[in-house]
Formats: sequence, C-alpha cells, structure tokens
Amino acid sequence: VQLQASGGGLVQAGGSLRLSCAASGFTFSRYFMGWFRQAPGKEREFVAAISWTSRTIDYADSVKGRFTISRDNAKNTVYLQMNSLKPEDTAVFYCAAGGAPSRRPVAYDYWGQGTLVTVSS
Repeated sequence: VQLQASGGGLVQAGGSLRLSCAASGFTFSRYFMGWFRQAPGKEREFVAAISWTSRTIDYADSVKGRFTISRDNAKNTVYLQMNSLKPEDTAVFYCAAGGAPSRRPVAYDYWGQGTLVTVSS
C-alpha cells in the first residue's frame, strides 16, 4: 500500500496550491479519502474528506470556502485545491484512506508521507 502526496511548496499569502495524492496497492474506489495537516508543535488535524463516489464531502471550518477536495477514481488520485492561503495554513499535509467517513485520524487505515506547505506573509 502506498499513498504518495505531492504538490507542496512555498507560496505567498493569498496564493494557491494544488496537492495530489496518488494511491496504489489497495482498491482506491472503495475507500474514503481524507486530508489532514500538522503544524509544528501541534496535533494532526482534519482538513477535508471525500466519499467513494464524491457524493459526501466534509471540510474543517477553518478551510471551508477556500479548499476543495476532489478525487479521480480512474487515476487512483485525490486532490486538494487550496486557494486564498494564509500563514496559519503552514503545515505538513497528509493524505489518508479509510473505510468510513470520519474526522478522526485513528479511523484511517493508510497514510501518505506528507508534503510541506509553507505560506509566507
């Protein structure tokens, strides 16, 4: 099982980034996919999640209206489009796969290695 996150980088406040997470080794279309982030010295927190068919989508209040999660089951990839980025969005972003919708990290079975997003003011 592998989840390969990419797309992180350094961006100015107000800018945009698109994260991708390519999955392999499991039946991607049968898993709920989530994005989490962890800032230095803080706990890992929920960002967004999307169901198998994209019918159910959930966002943390802190990113609602700025971030968009999507998935392409044909490409085994989940995306996170991040607009209007703020310095407080600076964190390592992780993608994860789980069997049921949840905001709790423990509910997810597989995790990627993370990609660093740095937003400068």
